[in-house]
Amino acid sequence: MILSPAPFRFSRAFLTVALLYQASWALGAESPVGGKLLLTGGVSQIEGAAGGGLTPWAVIGGYGTREQFGVNVHTAFVRTQDYSLGAYGVTVGLADRVELSLSRQRFDTRDAGVTLGLGRGYAFNQNIAGAKVRVLGDAVLDADTWVPQVAVGMQYKHNEQGVVLDAIGARGDSGVDYYVSATKLLLAQSILLNGTVRMTRANQFGLLGFGGDLNNHYRPQLEGSAAYLLSRHVAVGVEYRQKPNNLGFAREQNAYDAFIAWAPSKHVSFTLAWLSLGDIATIKNQSGVYLSAQAGF
Repeated sequence: MILSPAPFRFSRAFLTVALLYQASWALGAESPVGGKLLLTGGVSQIEGAAGGGLTPWAVIGGYGTREQFGVNVHTAFVRTQDYSLGAYGVTVGLADRVELSLSRQRFDTRDAGVTLGLGRGYAFNQNIAGAKVRVLGDAVLDADTWVPQVAVGMQYKHNEQGVVLDAIGARGDSGVDYYVSATKLLLAQSILLNGTVRMTRANQFGLLGFGGDLNNHYRPQLEGSAAYLLSRHVAVGVEYRQKPNNLGFAREQNAYDAFIAWAPSKHVSFTLAWLSLGDIATIKNQSGVYLSAQAGF
């Protein structure tokens, strides 16, 4: 997808990260780069939470420990045969307990906009505010037990194209997803496993609104991730995410991906994935490349 670059906003967020880092040193504080292992804080999920590209994990964003904080800025691009999506945002982790995130998405219909009667290049813009709280366990400290790290979270989403969403049958332009994630790190086997249950009414992650003529109620959707650490710096894995089917005019299929993540340091990481999203707004079999970059501490 083609992201609306918004270079000034992204640069401002990156500058904020740098200033926070320098301020902590100026005040004589402990280095804000915590003791977490590389990649165990996850990457930035497409909606802003720490996790995989598709689904949030129970981990808290950043590398800050229980006495520190962490901040990441991220940008992501997805391009399928007929659509493009871009996202950017910021994630803050507090004391390895609470995570707050803001993200903006731009969904570009490209030439498919003509077929859909919207016009070439018509775009849906969505803003997302998220919060996550760790309620049980520690993915690293409990790695030698069967206790997973568990977190509860929410993502408030507002789509700016309310008039069009109403025309296609969506029941609203705003909604809240609620989720519970459990993450288990098996250090000896270099494996990370995650399961998430999400309560949602979102159509195509909220990009096509919330609820519809087929259903306007919250339904539980299952999400899962499995990652294998090839080294301290590189992980490969797969993800799966169920999506509800609320709109009569366009059936919705589940999504999955296969990814590789590279973190040369705790300050930066990159993720490349092949992503399948199924049918989107009557356009069949949408799959393509996902690329994201994350910077912070």
